[in-house]
Amino acid sequence: MKNIFTLPYRIRFSDCDPAGIVFYPQYFVMFNDLLEAWVDSILDGGFAHYIGQSRFGLPVVNLQADFKAISRMGDDVFLQLEVERIGDKSLGLIYRCVDASDQLRMEARQTLVTTSLVTHKAVPIPTELKAAIRNFCNPTQLQVQRSET
Repeated sequence: MKNIFTLPYRIRFSDCDPAGIVFYPQYFVMFNDLLEAWVDSILDGGFAHYIGQSRFGLPVVNLQADFKAISRMGDDVFLQLEVERIGDKSLGLIYRCVDASDQLRMEARQTLVTTSLVTHKAVPIPTELKAAIRNFCNPTQLQVQRSET
């Protein structure tokens, strides 16, 4: 079975547009917060140490999103993160927002690349982060990609 990092989330007023539904860019804010919480849970020192002390970045280089159903202010949902692939310098993540009955509200696929915050160039995924991600994943479900474009 795949390992999926899940956090409960209540849709807030600040997430919504005047129609009372989630304003679509807010999903990306929610998913960035989910990414930080996930890294905090798998990596010693967490996301703040990875960025602030180790001086590595994880910028988005590709993003695809599908909006399946609306979410309204007050809805209790679950935000999910799944590792789709891990390469030498990048990783692919799948984010989902689902309700309590597992109805998919929104799904996004994201490619992140590891960078040096000193040179701002792509670098191999740091050993500690790669090991933490692999420990999180079930290796039989993870596609390991050796070459990257």
